[in-house]
Amino acid sequence: MFGLGWLEIGALVVIALLVFGPDKLPQAASQAGKTLRNLRRMANSARDDLRAGLGPEFQNFDPSDLNPKNFVRKHLLEDEDDWTNKSPQLEPATASYVAEPVDELGYGELPPYDAEAT
Repeated sequence: MFGLGWLEIGALVVIALLVFGPDKLPQAASQAGKTLRNLRRMANSARDDLRAGLGPEFQNFDPSDLNPKNFVRKHLLEDEDDWTNKSPQLEPATASYVAEPVDELGYGELPPYDAEAT
């Protein structure tokens, strides 16, 4: 629940008992539940209004897709197996360049100097 473990939840319950007291704790929990339901209803209403305003082209639109982490996961990492198994060489029909294999440098070995590259 919200990424909290049992120890954290127990600590929150003890703090709530100390702050509100045993008499007012049920009222505070009820008010917190009502507030959470209202926030959830407002968020769902805003999402539905956004979908209705965008039109039928965006019927499958999900606002969580706008989160950069979800966007990258969905659009770049969706077919991870497809792009990780491909070789770095280009197809002969599409281009004539084929990447040469690169030798790894040993410990303390200097990379080759290319005067034309600088």
